[in-house]
Amino acid sequence: MSTENELNTDDWEVIHSYTRAQAYQDGALVDVTETAREAGLLRNTALTAAAWAEAVAWNHGGGQDERGRLWDVVFMAYMKIRTTRVPASELTYELYRVPNVEGAEEPELVTLKMVIGPGDTLEPVLTIMLPNED
Repeated sequence: MSTENELNTDDWEVIHSYTRAQAYQDGALVDVTETAREAGLLRNTALTAAAWAEAVAWNHGGGQDERGRLWDVVFMAYMKIRTTRVPASELTYELYRVPNVEGAEEPELVTLKMVIGPGDTLEPVLTIMLPNED
């Protein structure tokens, strides 16, 4: 059944697309699927470069390292999903991390957003980002 208001997209020409694979190559996304699966997340998972810089990146030695910081990010994402009662394609969560600043020692709260959506072949993928990103 067709109506006059239905859009026929068969003849539309794609003028630009930016795939997830291209975002990985460009460094806009960081693939963290392996660690995410260890934490219990079952989908291919990526962090935006900005989320990585804010919550994972570490270059000041001491008791911090990127492996441990990444674990905190993906495990807290897993816990947020497990404790959310209403299914949603977008969730925000918070965690404490020491800022990646020389001499910083006190943890500060950071808010992250995770979105599940279609990947390049329409498979469900998870992306963790800062709240102002989309």
